[in-house]
Amino acid sequence: MKNISFLITGLLMLFFNNFSLANKDTGIQASKQPSLTSQISVEIMCSPELMNLTKNWASEYEKLNPDVNIAINNYSDEGMKTGKYLGIISNRVVSSLNETGIWRMTIGRDAIVPLINSRNPILIELASRGISQEEFKEIITGPANQEWKSLIKSSKSAAIHFYNLENTVINEGLSDFAKADKANIKGIKVNSAAELIAAIQNDIYAIGFCRLSDAMDVSTKQILENIVLLPIDKNGNGRIDSFEKIYKNPETFSRGVWVGKYPHTLCGSIYAISQEKPTDKSELAFLEWILEDGQQFMDQNGYIVLANPKRISNIDLLTGVETLPIPDSKTGNASIWLLILIPVIIAGLLVTAVVSYQKKNRSVDISHDVHISAALNEDAVEAPYGLYFDKTHTWAFMEKNGIVKIGIDDFLQHVTGTISKIKMRQIGEKIRKGDKILTLIKDGKQLNIYAPVSGTIKEQNKALETDASILNSSPYSDGWVYMLEPKNWMREIEFLFMGDKTKKWLKEEFTRLKEYFSSSARSNSSVYAHIVLQDGGEITDNVLADLAPEIWEDFQTKFIDTSR
Repeated sequence: MKNISFLITGLLMLFFNNFSLANKDTGIQASKQPSLTSQISVEIMCSPELMNLTKNWASEYEKLNPDVNIAINNYSDEGMKTGKYLGIISNRVVSSLNETGIWRMTIGRDAIVPLINSRNPILIELASRGISQEEFKEIITGPANQEWKSLIKSSKSAAIHFYNLENTVINEGLSDFAKADKANIKGIKVNSAAELIAAIQNDIYAIGFCRLSDAMDVSTKQILENIVLLPIDKNGNGRIDSFEKIYKNPETFSRGVWVGKYPHTLCGSIYAISQEKPTDKSELAFLEWILEDGQQFMDQNGYIVLANPKRISNIDLLTGVETLPIPDSKTGNASIWLLILIPVIIAGLLVTAVVSYQKKNRSVDISHDVHISAALNEDAVEAPYGLYFDKTHTWAFMEKNGIVKIGIDDFLQHVTGTISKIKMRQIGEKIRKGDKILTLIKDGKQLNIYAPVSGTIKEQNKALETDASILNSSPYSDGWVYMLEPKNWMREIEFLFMGDKTKKWLKEEFTRLKEYFSSSARSNSSVYAHIVLQDGGEITDNVLADLAPEIWEDFQTKFIDTSR
């Protein structure tokens, strides 16, 4: 054991000696960054709701880079079309651009949240059962004299004072979530988020919606005084299940948003956009900083940071290289020594661990060393009414003009995890139901997806070419894949699912999914089985994400293809 310790210590000393010599020879200090020799300007157009966040980013970045000046302007469509600016905007603004050539990259997330007064007489009851989508619709479109007991069968009489924030983005989110026409949303009008917060703080019967960032105290990273987040009964079963308990604090809530425990229609992405993918070095450096150190200011301002795999994927797409250190001619010797040393240290540690293991009881519970992620079950998956679903986990919806929009379902994106790239069929191609229309790619691993209906491709979702993860964050809206001119629509929808039939089918799919992974686990190690199936038989969210390519191929053959 002592010999191993001496070996590791000696190698460390040897490494640092070579590292010092390398730096001494080249005149480089390890902590010193190359400085810019002239004033550099980065011009940004920002949507109003993100102005404070963007100013925070700019201020901090300029402190770190004194030679950089970041100019921030109010967003306008016309300004962006000049190609002069880098934009930082919300997904609602992106959808209004209708520009197929716009480059965009997700840099964060935001959420619209329901708030009530922390002294509400029935707060405990509301917290335990939540409010369903249908009940929210009644609240925001109902009469001014509504009472809670008319919705939740409470024994206590309590009025509902719905305060309606006059904000287009908020009302669009509410409209999508509650499936209510914006024109029918009523309530007591307020003009700003600050006015809404004040009204809820002073009215124990108040309820209202605003952005999570508006409801947070930036200094404490907690929800503002006298208000709380009102839980949403996502699956509409009249109670807040264990998987839905994400409202304890902003940190827990943010994690819940990322793993799909919060309604997608109340979530939105924050994008960096440009006429074309940025090539200016100063813009690229600023965006890369936002994706790395800048994420802490996203959190501090009440927004939701990117999950680490998505952040790394974006940096790779932005820079065009993998986010691994590549030695240059000046630091090559030190880097080479580091690459040699790390495996030696790991080997030494492994030897130490084996020796220790042999001295102890040989019965080891490996479950303590395995990280268990969120569960994937029926409650975690959305299947909106009004869409037709196919057994291959695609959906179809006919627009008013007779064109059919198709995409992948929420079930599939939960299984795969964040998609990094896709391959699409070309505009003008004729496809038949069951033909391969899409390939989902994650870190080189892929799944082929099949058409739910027949027709001719009239349009592709070009946004997916630059940000395939939209399929994960918004599979039923921004993440659509094709627009088709249908061929046998009336005949083919007879074989698709809708409404309650979809829910019944999904229940059967979860059973089939468990059977597939249980069977696969029996042919692999016990560690693999533990990672895939949680206690009680629940499947982990993004279950395929970190599994090997051969597992993806097996899943393609035994799960996806057998549904055709």
